[in-house]
Amino acid sequence: MSKTIAVIGGGISGLSAAYYARKWLRERRIDAEITIIEQADRLGGKIRTLRRDGFTIEQGPDSFIARKAAVLELTKELGLEHLLVGTNPLAKKNYILHRGRFHPMPPGLMLGIPTQMWPMVKTGLLSPAGKLRAALDLLLPAKRGSEDEALGGFIRRRLGREVLENMTEPLLAGIYAGDTAELSLKATFPQFMEMEQRHRSLILGLLASKKQPPPKPLAGLPKAASSSMFLTLQGGLTVLTDALADALQGERVITGQAVTGLNKRADRYELELSGGERLEADGVIVATPAFAAASLLHEQLPASASLEQIRYVSVANLAFAYRREEVAHDLNGSGVLIPRGEGRMITAITWTSSKWLHAAPEGRVLLRTYIGRLGDQAWTGLQEPEVRRRVAAELEDLMGIQAEPLFCEMSALPESMPQYPVGHMERLQALRGELERTMPGVLLCGAGYGGVGIPDCIRQGKEAAEAMLTWLGDEPICK
Repeated sequence: MSKTIAVIGGGISGLSAAYYARKWLRERRIDAEITIIEQADRLGGKIRTLRRDGFTIEQGPDSFIARKAAVLELTKELGLEHLLVGTNPLAKKNYILHRGRFHPMPPGLMLGIPTQMWPMVKTGLLSPAGKLRAALDLLLPAKRGSEDEALGGFIRRRLGREVLENMTEPLLAGIYAGDTAELSLKATFPQFMEMEQRHRSLILGLLASKKQPPPKPLAGLPKAASSSMFLTLQGGLTVLTDALADALQGERVITGQAVTGLNKRADRYELELSGGERLEADGVIVATPAFAAASLLHEQLPASASLEQIRYVSVANLAFAYRREEVAHDLNGSGVLIPRGEGRMITAITWTSSKWLHAAPEGRVLLRTYIGRLGDQAWTGLQEPEVRRRVAAELEDLMGIQAEPLFCEMSALPESMPQYPVGHMERLQALRGELERTMPGVLLCGAGYGGVGIPDCIRQGKEAAEAMLTWLGDEPICK
């Protein structure tokens, strides 16, 4: 008999889950139908590319980490590998704002952690006392036990307050738009805990990791895939989500409707849609934010209340386009991070036309500013013209830009950045165990659970597809 799989959520996680489920179903000649339900009027979720006047403007994420294989494997399967683009090799410098001045990130900085002594001695980001405190990491004993702790508490314990606030926090917290004092270490950077346990010192652990041979690159990929830390696609990241949507042609796609109810009916599930339709499915992949999943599951799964502990932060980005002669700054790098203590609305500026050579026409400059983080959500109460005015004023103050931009495109992403609290991984494991017992065949995947980056979301979608096929009675897929 034909089986039906419902995928709730049409972002990168849901699209990846649907793609791999369809792929493996067809390879094994299993008769099954897939229905994708997306609340928005388009597929792709937070991935959205705007093309305007020769500019390529990412209105959500702008790239992905090259070393994570899931996205490269998918790109190759979709036949998009020839479109992979790396960052400009001449724009390697990155800066951190400290006391109103741009300071270059010291060479040897890995994930915001110093690994070279001489650049640390010279940097203006730390006081002499802060540098000595960071060096104590080489002498301090490792913490006993494997219990979770806050990411910020871990960095402060190993390297001191100044490294945390002036170097590590702007980079690591910027990934999550969060506060390192509240983010789970196990859920964000578990490798730090492993390094401490294995090498006693975090710095020594990072140095040891640098000596490890890089993973063997996938065959058939362009040089950029192995020579650049970050990658994107020529034409923008929507090329990826559009290709996934094209690959799913023939499956049912419902947009502009939310799933308002999910109930178990005998050995199947009934989904209620906001438009009044009811669907039945043998298995359901929930690829929504955690708070949306909690609202669907709370009646039949009391343990889903743990999902409400995952707070979401609203962020926005504003892309400013200028003529090159109107920007006096030499833009000799990829951009600048702005720590919380600087008291700015802007949390980071990417010099997009320097970082990505395809992003702007000749003679033009594209700057992308970011606003919003945990504890700083005041911008959500302002009208867009006021947000633009304040951000433009800070750009003038920080970079001396007085010219009126050719245009400014603001993209708001409300409740888009999940914050993994301490103990997140343990609660998630318990929830999935209860879900398997109470609502077997209902699976969770997405940024709210096991990683916020594009590769992590693709990996989770792929894992959900594999688990779904196993649930439907097929043998586990060989990896």
